[in-house]
Formats: sequence, C-alpha cells, structure tokens
Amino acid sequence: MMTEEEVKAVLETDFGVPRETMARLERFAELLRAANADQNLVSAASLDHLWERHFLDSAQLIRFAPDPQASWVDLGSGAGFPGMVVALLHPGPVALVEERRLRVDFLRDVAAALGLRVEIVGARVERLDPRPFDVISARAFAPLDRLLDLGTRFSTTNSVWILPKGRNAQSELEALESSWQGDFRLEHSLTDPEAGIIVAEGVKRAGKRKRR
Repeated sequence: MMTEEEVKAVLETDFGVPRETMARLERFAELLRAANADQNLVSAASLDHLWERHFLDSAQLIRFAPDPQASWVDLGSGAGFPGMVVALLHPGPVALVEERRLRVDFLRDVAAALGLRVEIVGARVERLDPRPFDVISARAFAPLDRLLDLGTRFSTTNSVWILPKGRNAQSELEALESSWQGDFRLEHSLTDPEAGIIVAEGVKRAGKRKRR
C-alpha cells in the first residue's frame, strides 16, 4: 500500500493536480472522516488508506476521458467516488447520480464546502430521463450487465464508459459475450495490480462484440 504522502506526490507529479485542488481534497477527506461515523459512507478499514483506496483510485479514471471538456456522469456516486474526485480534477461538466437521501445530502454539503460546481441528482438511475454524456462511470454500483442496461439512457455511439470493476473485471467481461456489442478493453488499475478498469465505446445490446 502507498502512504498518504506517496499518493499526494503521485497526484501532484503524474496527474498535475495543483496546490489549490490538493487543499480541496484535504478538506474532502476531513468531511468524509467526520461524516463516516454517522452514515458509514466508506468502510472504516479503508479510511486508513483513504488517499489510495478512494482518491487515487478515482483520479486514475480521468486518464481515459476522451477530452478535458467531456461531459461526465457518475452513476451511484455514494460518498463521491469516483464522481466528486472527478469533479475536482476534470475541467468539463460532471453530474453525480445517487438515490440515497443521506448520501445526497453529504455530497451537496461537500460541494458547498469546497465551492465546487457539480450537478448532484438525487434519484434512481432508472427513473431519470435520457440525456447524453461523453463519459459514463460507476464504481461498485451494479453487475456489469445491469450497469450497461441502466446506463445506456446516457450514452451515444461516441460515449466512453469507464468502469472500475476490481478483481472480477475479466470474468464480468466474459459474461457479456453474447449480450452486448462494442469495443471493450481492460486497463490495469494503479491502486491494485490485480484489479481492472473496463473502458468501452460503441456500447449497445446486440450479438457478438469486438474485443481487444
């Protein structure tokens, strides 16, 4: 595991995160720790490695965005991962979708405290009207087949799906073999050498899909 200082160095050096944004991440960490006792936003064990397990794990997804100004929707944002971190680091417009009221309240409190312009939608994904985004992300939200089914209302033929799926990424991809079509690839995670990030384009329900 990386130390907090090592993660901060990676964010500053490899991701070019400026000092002001690092201060906002510090404040986000304070707010999360304070609220976690009441809501169990993240596991208590993960708080010991908050910067690697949540901040860097979220920040790494920006590598796969098609454009700095791309519109981005994060489904099932929970405590703000990856969506709130993306909103802090990504210049384009970001929307966070979360149905649980207490988590929505927390996300809005964080956005206000950080002076962050981000859209926070408190609703079930399946009840939202269709609306196109350039990037669709989700972390620990739903099994891959279900996630694609829910997210297609936000996708176009050019949308990029960026989905951290942990150590089950390969098996979830294989399970899609006959049900979804698109250009799917598996990228390595910077925070876990055994975990994968599924990056996909041209996603739609169909027969065989192209893989690489």
